[in-house]
Formats: sequence, structure tokens, C-alpha cells
Amino acid sequence: QGSAQETRIPTHPHASPAPHQLGAMVKYSREAKNGSKSCKAMGVDLRVHYKNTYETARAIKGMSLRVAQQYLDDVCEKKRCVPFRKYTGCIGRTPQAKEFKMSQG
Repeated sequence: QGSAQETRIPTHPHASPAPHQLGAMVKYSREAKNGSKSCKAMGVDLRVHYKNTYETARAIKGMSLRVAQQYLDDVCEKKRCVPFRKYTGCIGRTPQAKEFKMSQG
């Protein structure tokens, strides 16, 4: 009959969406007052733990860019810690968390 059949690539049901579909799925709670001094970020299929990422993002929220970069550098060098406020199960205690009036970090 000569009709061309479409070739469909099977996808896993939990596969991440195509990049062109991501724009419609993202919803931010509010827009920035000054768009030139703010940024938005999104990660897909990152090999990180959600709880650690949540606490790190919460720790740097509201910091200026330079202060946040210096803070994260200090965390990598183990001079400062990321305080764990919400997800505190099986998190060790450290004196570095006193800076944030916490004991776990």
C-alpha cells in the first residue's frame, strides 16, 4: 500500500520531559520585583538528594551573590555548615550550627 509508518520511540513512563515541554510545567510562586537583579534556576535529572538540596537552597536564600558564593566555598572547605531545619533525621550535630542557632548541620 505504500503508506509510510511513523516510527515511535518507546519511552519510560517516568522519563523526564523533553526540553521544549519544560516551560509549560514550571510555575513560580511570584515574579521578582527587579528582574535584572534576580535569577531563577531549575534542575532536571540531577544526581543529588532532594533534602540536602532543599536545606542548602534555604540557607542561601536572600543572600547576595558574592556572600552566597563565599558561604558555599566555606561549606566545601568545611569551615561552615548548612543548618538542617526541616529534615533533621539522622543528621549529626556540630558546633558550626550555633551560627544559625541550631545544633544539627
